[in-house]
Amino acid sequence: MNATAPAATALTVASAPGCTPRLLRLPATVESMSAYESTGGYALLDNAEALLAEVENAGLLGRGGAAFPLAVKLRTLRAAHARGHETVVLANGEEGEPASVKDRWLLRHRPHLVLDGVRLAARLVGAQRAFVYVSDQDAARTIDSALNEVGFDTFGGLEISIVTVAPGYVAGEETAAVRAVNGGPAKPTDKPPRPFQHGVSGHPTLVSNVETLANLPYVLRHGGAAFRSAGTDASPGTFLMTITGAGRPPALYEVPHGMPFTDLLALHGVSPDAVQGALMGGYFAGLLNRDVLDTTLDHETFRALGCGLGCGAIAILTDDCPVAVAASVLAYFDRENAGQCGSCFNGTAAMAAVAGALRDGAATAEDVARLQRWSVVLRGRGACATLDGAANVAASLLAQFPQLVEQHLDGACDPCRSAAFSAQRPYEVEAVTQP
Repeated sequence: MNATAPAATALTVASAPGCTPRLLRLPATVESMSAYESTGGYALLDNAEALLAEVENAGLLGRGGAAFPLAVKLRTLRAAHARGHETVVLANGEEGEPASVKDRWLLRHRPHLVLDGVRLAARLVGAQRAFVYVSDQDAARTIDSALNEVGFDTFGGLEISIVTVAPGYVAGEETAAVRAVNGGPAKPTDKPPRPFQHGVSGHPTLVSNVETLANLPYVLRHGGAAFRSAGTDASPGTFLMTITGAGRPPALYEVPHGMPFTDLLALHGVSPDAVQGALMGGYFAGLLNRDVLDTTLDHETFRALGCGLGCGAIAILTDDCPVAVAASVLAYFDRENAGQCGSCFNGTAAMAAVAGALRDGAATAEDVARLQRWSVVLRGRGACATLDGAANVAASLLAQFPQLVEQHLDGACDPCRSAAFSAQRPYEVEAVTQP
């Protein structure tokens, strides 16, 4: 199967049955300021410390991939402000994962929800400057129009600027975002220091995904306990999930954490019997075999499997050979690495070459042994996690699909012999507006 084109031209947008949407808004038109305010948006914040306590009670985890507790970031930046430091907020909507669409959808359709989240985060950390960081031109235009609707008093003197960069897998990494806002290339830098220590213009900076920030208005209006009324104890709330693959049009669903994977399949119209596995977390978290059918959609479940939800993007594998999928993803990492670190530049190329040879029936057992070793020893090297993502894909392919790997060593994969899956940007979601 050649999949060089985007997954589809239409996007299904819906919430899971019984899930009252907190982030999605249907029909999927651009929400005006008046419409947003009519539902309680831009509510007065008269006690920042009380809101921060509710964010802690909510247990809101980052939605950009790492699932780091937002309250910890907010407390750290608030403490820096109390010590006399100028603080900055950077709302990260670059969305470097091609298989994810949630951030672009929010920015294009609910700009005031995002800006309200930026406003509240800035109040919590004492910031007077904030940036909305994007690579999607439509999103930038929508945010700019929304800013023109909002009066100066609504933001309490907060200065919000839009920074637009060229799309790229590494461009959404937090230090790359800071570097770009500072006028440099959108490429990662070595850590430490991290942005909360030394960020935009050298100031402590809160870098947070736009979906994460978009949850703050709900917490302000309803409180932490209400936020926890959906989800699990360790993964509270609802989240936005991009689903691709299985020969179906792509979809954006709002679902509660803890939802069974089989319920997601039913929502998406896919039979469990047809599922070979899944590509998790966009490209970063690697592959799972049919054991994915027994999972629930929460961080603790996937972490126990050595995998992750990441940014909430899942490609469902039915007819596509997982070996060929892994080869395409590794080739993407090879093309998209920042070219700054030798271990990543050379490591992604080497793993992509072996995976491609395996797909084509040209690899040897020694090649596979090298791929296994590289998937272990290359982890943690370089300025960002790109190499870790590539290692995750390689290691999970070998661990989750050993029989398929053996078949490819024997040249016995009929699907790959006839028309192997091949994609420049596997399971890319390009169209984010409903027709």
